Amino acid sequence: MNIDITLAFIVFVMGVYGVARSRNIVKTIIFINVVQSAVILIFILLSKNAGSGIPIVGIGKGQFVDPLPQALMITTIVIGAAITAVTLMLSIKIFHYYGTLDWEKIFKKEE
Repeated sequence: MNIDITLAFIVFVMGVYGVARSRNIVKTIIFINVVQSAVILIFILLSKNAGSGIPIVGIGKGQFVDPLPQALMITTIVIGAAITAVTLMLSIKIFHYYGTLDWEKIFKKEE
């Protein structure tokens, strides 16, 4: 279990590094989605219990996995997809207005 969380944390750090280093708006949006996926994976990995069963299949036998974190993460995925769609639409509008998707060029045009 520890190696799973370690790998998810490495993906998280790679996403944060990508957000910090990317100059393109679309790349930034993609790296934010990578960070979101890593956080969802970490929450799911932390919520699982060794030896627990699915609540529907193992009725009355042993411990069950708590379905609440899974339901919350599904909600997070849906909200993240909606936010990604809105940010991509805004990036199209930014491109039409400024003619570029480069952060530095956009900030220089604002000054």
